[in-house]
Amino acid sequence: MRWGSIRHTAYLSIPSHPAVIHTTKDTTVSTPATTAHARPAPSRTKTLLGTGVGNALEWYDWNVYATFATYIAAQLFSKADPASAFLSTLAIFAVGFVARPFGGYVFGWLADRIGRKHSLMVAVMLASGGSLLIAVAPTYDAVGVWASVILLVARLLQGLAHGGELPSAQTYLAEEAPRERRGFWASSIYVSGTVGLLIGMFLGLILETTLSDAQMDAWGWRVPFALGAVLGLFALWMRTRLEESAIFEEEVGGEGAPRENVLAGVWRHKRQALQVIGMTMGLTITYYVWSVSTPAYAIKVLKFDKTDAFWASIIGNTVFILALPVWGLVSDRIGRKIPILVALLGSAVLYIPMTSVIGHSMVTLALAISVMLILLAGYLAIAPAVYAEMFPTDVRATGVGVPYAICIAMFGGTAPYVQNWLAAAVEWRWAFATYAIVALLISAATVLTLPETRAKDLSH
Repeated sequence: MRWGSIRHTAYLSIPSHPAVIHTTKDTTVSTPATTAHARPAPSRTKTLLGTGVGNALEWYDWNVYATFATYIAAQLFSKADPASAFLSTLAIFAVGFVARPFGGYVFGWLADRIGRKHSLMVAVMLASGGSLLIAVAPTYDAVGVWASVILLVARLLQGLAHGGELPSAQTYLAEEAPRERRGFWASSIYVSGTVGLLIGMFLGLILETTLSDAQMDAWGWRVPFALGAVLGLFALWMRTRLEESAIFEEEVGGEGAPRENVLAGVWRHKRQALQVIGMTMGLTITYYVWSVSTPAYAIKVLKFDKTDAFWASIIGNTVFILALPVWGLVSDRIGRKIPILVALLGSAVLYIPMTSVIGHSMVTLALAISVMLILLAGYLAIAPAVYAEMFPTDVRATGVGVPYAICIAMFGGTAPYVQNWLAAAVEWRWAFATYAIVALLISAATVLTLPETRAKDLSH
């Protein structure tokens, strides 16, 4: 099987700190950021790299599993029924989404009770361990059904880790960022994630063009997972060098700090938890479609050349990376709500027109993907900051992590299934587009219920 067929499988399955202003009841006092938390301001490079490399690993993991699913099915499942083996491989891929809410709770609890740094370290350890298990898993021919069981355990570990990675990284980065530039710092989350996605895509291309089919079957498919394990060890080393969040240490980490059950804390802020779900549902569906599955649609339905579709996706995601920090800076100047509403409403308005623009050339496909991802970047760039600004310190990671993971599992994880089911069950061409647009409008309506939180003091 060559590059084009692998890519088709993959698509079907899935950056001197300013003064800090402290407002009291009677006066407003400006104090240097270096003394606000009785320690030097955190290193920007160390903070961004420490959070970014683990986040890149998460996206890399999900992409390479989908990319090499055909080889996994052939090696870790019975060859008696190839179709059933492939479906089982995709089912185990979906198990990772099911595990995410549990990971959001476990690592949210760890981040809110023990510390953000500890949560980030354990999450990347689990993710790296899952990659290593897949890289060294014995074949079905060697150990029978135990090969499939090992794969399932590996994906459960990665699902738990990934369910806690993003909210923990978002929370840590938001708390460590200068409040006046929190939106700009937050944009690094999706920058690093997309870099991980692109690394996985290029690695698949390199392996497919340099190794024979026999080499890919024998050992080539294991290489990306072995590299993922090594990347995880590097991420772990980077995170051991991080300082604990100063806001967490002041608000929660001290002696005698209250220890309310984290789920009780989330329930106490259930309105915000529901808002996280509502404002994220349209985003995750639309992002999945335009970042991941649109090239597959072009290949399958519009009969695009597979290489053209691949490069269009590369161009679109590169444009997305460039747009993210720009939107982060904009939100730090004009506020959070306007960029988010532009992203959601703009995507709703242009969804069908951009689908029509795709046409039959790499240029038009790249244009359509780029336009939609530029719009979505208006939300995704600042989402980590917005989510963090919705919750108090003692439940911030859990309050974001649990509802966010539930939303991703319900809407992002099911998007490929819903897309294919609607295509088969409903003759109308725009059935799935209508589903996505309605979700975007619900998300926009939810955002209207939020207060403006730009430069909010997260210690209160």
